[in-house]
Amino acid sequence: MTAARTTVVIATRNRATELTRTLTELTALRPPPPIVVVDNASSDDTVDRVSGFPGVRVVRLPRNLGATARNVGVALARTPYVAFSDDDSWWAEDALPEAERILDAHSDVGLVAAKTLVGEEEREDPVVQLMAGSPLGTPDGLPGPAVLGFLACSAVVRREAYLQVAGFSPVLHFGAEERLFSYDLAAHGWRLCYVDRVRAHHHPSSARPSRGRRERTELRNRLLITVMRRPVRRCVADGLRVLSRVPREPRVLGALAGTLRRLPSALAGRRPLPARVERQIRVLEHVQGG
Repeated sequence: MTAARTTVVIATRNRATELTRTLTELTALRPPPPIVVVDNASSDDTVDRVSGFPGVRVVRLPRNLGATARNVGVALARTPYVAFSDDDSWWAEDALPEAERILDAHSDVGLVAAKTLVGEEEREDPVVQLMAGSPLGTPDGLPGPAVLGFLACSAVVRREAYLQVAGFSPVLHFGAEERLFSYDLAAHGWRLCYVDRVRAHHHPSSARPSRGRRERTELRNRLLITVMRRPVRRCVADGLRVLSRVPREPRVLGALAGTLRRLPSALAGRRPLPARVERQIRVLEHVQGG
């Protein structure tokens, strides 16, 4: 049996039951991939349960690092490719070998975004349609539509590319982290694409933040990403647009407060994108909305 060349990295927190199912599915794959679980300071029995899976490495963090826990897992990987799963998602049979074949054949591809099938009924995640119909098209030689975004529960990345851009940003903690990571990969010359024959399963956990909290976090991080990578005029326009929502959406104040708290770090990490990447973003915004 050919050894797997993709390490699966999972960041988790207080979802021991969901994680147990995920690991059961992943360890049944052939060839079995190396798996690194990074535990974001869980208070449940996550570490004990993971220890029951031979060959799965678990790292227990002293505090919750959010999405950047994945950076720890990637640093520990010793394979050329890394696949991300959430604690409630796993890869379909042959998905990882197929992603390896694609990345082997396309040295400029830094990330392959998979088709994500949700729940027992295996319905397509709404993001799948956006990626499949990407207005960036399918440039010559690319194995699927070009994208500037993906779902972190179902993507395979070239480890070299990941390390080059320093992975996910600690400024965001969690939420919309895929967007900034995609921008940074593209800025470094890597191509990202969606390939529908690479598939992952996602059975969303019921243990998740409230919708209101998720929306506040998403808005906060979108503003921070704009500050970190977009032109100044776009930063001003987005800030004014959000401020105009305050009278009718008081909860927006929470997102603005979170943005202000993280603004010094965002400004310290500001690196405007190359013009070619900014043009791609504008194409996507024109067709799909900002």
